[in-house]
Amino acid sequence: AGLYGALGALVALRYRDETGKGQLVDTALYECAFSLMEPHVPAYDKLGKIAGRAGSRLPGSAPNNLYASRDGRWVHISAPDDALFERLAAAIGQPGLARDARFLGRQARGANADALDGIIAGWCGAHDLAEIEHALHSAKVPATRIFDMADIFSDPHYRAREMLIAVPDAELGSVTLAAPVPKLSASPAGIRHSGGRIGQDTRRVLAEFAGMTPPEVEQLVASGAVYCDQAAPASGEAAP
Repeated sequence: AGLYGALGALVALRYRDETGKGQLVDTALYECAFSLMEPHVPAYDKLGKIAGRAGSRLPGSAPNNLYASRDGRWVHISAPDDALFERLAAAIGQPGLARDARFLGRQARGANADALDGIIAGWCGAHDLAEIEHALHSAKVPATRIFDMADIFSDPHYRAREMLIAVPDAELGSVTLAAPVPKLSASPAGIRHSGGRIGQDTRRVLAEFAGMTPPEVEQLVASGAVYCDQAAPASGEAAP
């Protein structure tokens, strides 16, 4: 919803620039989630089909699923087209699968997804993740490991894109955070520091942005309406 709201604001600004008129950007949480259900709407309208849980498999597209490796990792393999499936069959050492009547064409593979997944799962289960990736990438079959955080920290692409940045932290010295996106060439975003303690900036914000006097702020603190970190500077004092 936040992303859709920001996008709507940008569109409204362009509209304002062209017409001189403002407008309301109306974004609802449930509608943003509903927008991701797009194929299921016409499917119900024309076919009366109600989508259910499908697990990790993409219904009607096979193979397109997650498979466990021998060393306990997971890989996603997608080869629903004939050319891709032929390369996959050769990569796993079973080229004859591309001529098997059960898997001849997209519709046949979709109808026999259980059998096909079983074959691929058996091959993946007999190999470590690194072997699987090497075999499939060499055959130009779309596949990727399911990254955990350790994979991300050691991945050269994340490093080259500077997606992990160390920022100052008052208590930890520094902490690694995800870099801001999108990346802008003329006005790139940055992170000055990690999040502070709860209530660390309450007095300063109320004074600077709400124009409240120190006694007014302290009255709110005493009433429990707001919370101030006890280590934070009192109203009127300079922040460190």
